[in-house]
Amino acid sequence: MKIHDLITTTEALDDLVSRLEKSDFVTVDTEFMRENTYWPELCLVQIANDEEAAAIDPLADGLDMTSLLNLMCDNEDVLKIFHAGGQDVEIIYNLTGKTPHPIFDTQIAMMAISQSEQIGYANLVESWLGITVDKGARFTDWSRRPLTDRQIEYAIGDVTYLSEIFPLMLKKLVKTGRGKWLNAEMEKLADPDNYRNDPGKAWKRIRSAGRNPQVLGRLKALAAWREGEAQHKDIPRGRIMRDETLADVASHPPKKQADLAKVRGLSNAWRENDIGKRMMKVLESAEPLPKDEMPQKTKRGAPLGKEGALVADLLKLLLKIRAREIEIASRLLTKSDELEALAAGIRDLPILQGWRYEVFGKDALQLVEGKTGFAVKNGKLVMTHIDDLQAEMAAEPEVPEIAESADTAGTPVDEATE
Repeated sequence: MKIHDLITTTEALDDLVSRLEKSDFVTVDTEFMRENTYWPELCLVQIANDEEAAAIDPLADGLDMTSLLNLMCDNEDVLKIFHAGGQDVEIIYNLTGKTPHPIFDTQIAMMAISQSEQIGYANLVESWLGITVDKGARFTDWSRRPLTDRQIEYAIGDVTYLSEIFPLMLKKLVKTGRGKWLNAEMEKLADPDNYRNDPGKAWKRIRSAGRNPQVLGRLKALAAWREGEAQHKDIPRGRIMRDETLADVASHPPKKQADLAKVRGLSNAWRENDIGKRMMKVLESAEPLPKDEMPQKTKRGAPLGKEGALVADLLKLLLKIRAREIEIASRLLTKSDELEALAAGIRDLPILQGWRYEVFGKDALQLVEGKTGFAVKNGKLVMTHIDDLQAEMAAEPEVPEIAESADTAGTPVDEATE
């Protein structure tokens, strides 16, 4: 595979893209910094196909990345491959307002062909190629220039190995017929709604007890205000105020700005600084949360109770057995809250639809309805249908009864034992 020098000019980037856009797929990774900023700072983009690979410096003076971003978001003929690509997709969305498409994530794909829940990149490379990845440059400062040869070599390795692994992974997915299982998962990853930053919805990420409309109205107003402050200053939202402090202020709003000094998590300066004044104005103008915005109660049936909890535990056991039997990550099939909902009587669930129903949901439903049970065969715990179990028991030879001897037949017990 040809490895290019670090690309720092628009001409070199456009030439690279003109070749890559003729490929069936490209592997993509990014390096970024976000510890001290609200928006992640893109510091490096790595891209490869099965013939060439390159690292692109988005911080280079005058570099126009339009051709690369068009390849990512507008070219439907080239599959974009990431590993654990959520943050990479977020960065591209922040730059373009669009997400890469079509998209494929090797971490998600591994869940369909192994029991790996969230396999890391180094373990992925080790398992498929037998190569140990050097992690030495993993926690480097990617914003500092110039980049070292070791940094660039490490970064490009993230896409060159991926370009070797993808064809092997695809072959296994085709052989097992599980590729179609991943279509919905990949579309979720590419859904722009996952990356759209709506300050008006920021409050939904904050854990807050209760369903009081006044409290939730203040929480919504404060969370939106904090997003605006953090964006304006380009600092992490936690630097403005931590989530737990925000929730505390929403639940117990201070009557005057001087009381902010008494709030745990805020410094004494808040009692008289400008940001404290702005927050007090937000609190004063906050409206109760409208009824149509109130969080929905968790969708469940009747309370589980002791018996229902036992059924949920049996469903979790079934999930472990099935995941082991078919070599799939249990997380790809379902989660605990969905099993509890099934045990509580809910039937409008993902595990009772599509391929999940065929692979797991059908047996899970039959377990709840008492049509299947557990059995031990050859030292392994397996599922068995009650009818099959009864048939097996009926087919087993009966243990013959001990025949009575002629001189003891009909003899009273007390006499026979004297």
